[in-house]
Amino acid sequence: MIVVAGEALIDLVPQGTGALAALQPAPGGGPFNTAVALGRLGSPTAFCSRVSRDAFGEALLGRLRKSGVDVSPVRRGPEPTSLAVATLDGEGSAAYSFYVDGTADRLFAAPAGLPAGTRAVSFGTCSLVLEPGASAYEELMRASAARGLFTALDPNIRPGLIPDADAYRARFKSWLPSVSLLKLSEDDARWLGGTPREWLSAGPAAVVVTHGGDGLTAHTGYGGEYAEYTVPGEKVEVVDTIGAGDTVNAALLHGLAMRDALSPAAVAALGRDGWERLLRFAARAAAVTCSRAGAEPPYASELGGL
Repeated sequence: MIVVAGEALIDLVPQGTGALAALQPAPGGGPFNTAVALGRLGSPTAFCSRVSRDAFGEALLGRLRKSGVDVSPVRRGPEPTSLAVATLDGEGSAAYSFYVDGTADRLFAAPAGLPAGTRAVSFGTCSLVLEPGASAYEELMRASAARGLFTALDPNIRPGLIPDADAYRARFKSWLPSVSLLKLSEDDARWLGGTPREWLSAGPAAVVVTHGGDGLTAHTGYGGEYAEYTVPGEKVEVVDTIGAGDTVNAALLHGLAMRDALSPAAVAALGRDGWERLLRFAARAAAVTCSRAGAEPPYASELGGL
């Protein structure tokens, strides 16, 4: 079982150009998209969050269930659902503005336990920024690592939500000893101001950096031997990039689980062939998501084998 912990929200996606273009609501949030993608790939997955009892909250839980995700760890609240208004550039890349004051997911509290059979827990995005929930997710991350569970982090930086950049960067560094797999984009890496080698030295067994349409690079250093593996991106006509990074995150976790490699030692033992196969699988999965409007990750049957 892979547990994904973090926010579920509604993306409001413009259906045309201009500031007053009609907005189409769609389920979203980095952790939410990751859980949906994992469920569609066939990994036993549970979602751990706090979701509103409003109509948007019901729609979010319905999409998770339809994708085969266990929602029993989700807690509910009367507060509204968070909203993210997307703006798409000419290449389909999305930027967001957020409406998150007083919303349900901000009041997340760390659970007393995780579902039976949990092997990995994934974290990221807004849920690690917005208090008081951010501290509760951080508590869950540290507790999961202390139990020996495989932990994944996708910071998915949203600068507009971070009031103190230096404080967040320091907090990010404090998480690394509790992280097994760090996945982030080139933009995230530039904003954070570090390097994969630096991050590896702080704790993760692997750091995967996405380069948009140019592919992915995995950096490993568990046991002190540094290695780097790169694969190109899959060529596709891009509709938009919403959910592409979340799909990569899910594909990496799914692939590691399929290889029984959800441990730092197993990650180190993958070697060049194992990592390149895994990265190509993630690139294929992200390309399918980019070929569709909104966060619509692929099912396993659309991707072929690992």
